Amino acid sequence: MPRIAYVNGRYVAHRDATVHIEDRGYQFADGVYEVCEVARGFIVDSKRHLDRLDRSLSELAIDWPIHRSALMTVMREVIRRNRVHDGLVYLQVTRGVAPRDHPFPVGVRPSLVITAKKTNPDALRHKAEAGVKVITVPENRWDRVDIKTVGLLPNVLAKQKAKEAGAYEAWFVDPDGTVKEGASTNAWIVTKDGVLVTRPADHGILRGITRATLFDVAASLGLRVEERAFSVEEALAAREAFLSSATTLATPIVAIDGHPVANGHPGSVALSLRQAFFEIAEKSPA
Repeated sequence: MPRIAYVNGRYVAHRDATVHIEDRGYQFADGVYEVCEVARGFIVDSKRHLDRLDRSLSELAIDWPIHRSALMTVMREVIRRNRVHDGLVYLQVTRGVAPRDHPFPVGVRPSLVITAKKTNPDALRHKAEAGVKVITVPENRWDRVDIKTVGLLPNVLAKQKAKEAGAYEAWFVDPDGTVKEGASTNAWIVTKDGVLVTRPADHGILRGITRATLFDVAASLGLRVEERAFSVEEALAAREAFLSSATTLATPIVAIDGHPVANGHPGSVALSLRQAFFEIAEKSPA
């Protein structure tokens, strides 16, 4: 069955899905995006994702392309047409099509693209059970990484560096040695006392939706969470380290820059968070 995409009011074959060459997302990375997990026939944490989309659009002064309820309807239709029971739904909103000029154009309608694809939950579970490796890279991004924009070139370069090093993820690290976040994930550690630590979600990191839901999951398991900075050295000395995102949920980290975390095996806290996640997360029928 061919994949189907939604592009500015039309459902089209994925291979034929296009936007205009003067779309400002293509010209200036002038747009935002969201990625929602689809699990067991449900869209996970859709309210939080659309709330964050609303904030990102507001920060860039981009209008909603369609009403929020209509957007959910289109998301469900794209999921249905692609027969996604477990997978991802991706939506992107740009400022729209206008002659190339830096200032905001007037009277331009935002562009909306939505796609969906299947993932293999067994493969993702096996990756979590094996654990992943991360490397560290210097922070070199703009200050507003709290906005989920499509301007991801530093993240792409960091991910490529991780791939070339045989790792899954790259952690951005500030000059003071504290960890910011991963190129596509939030960063966590578990202290020797069993406390979960992750950096405060101010303008320095993206306020991850899975990150937020993991606070609820941790509370349900009787685990304490601290929002504070931590260093690479503290992560290496921690009981566990893990990363989180809509595509990874909670995935244990077994090595940082080639050095093992704890005993070099996936930690039980991260795996317990992952196991309990679906029951705690908000679920909307797809």
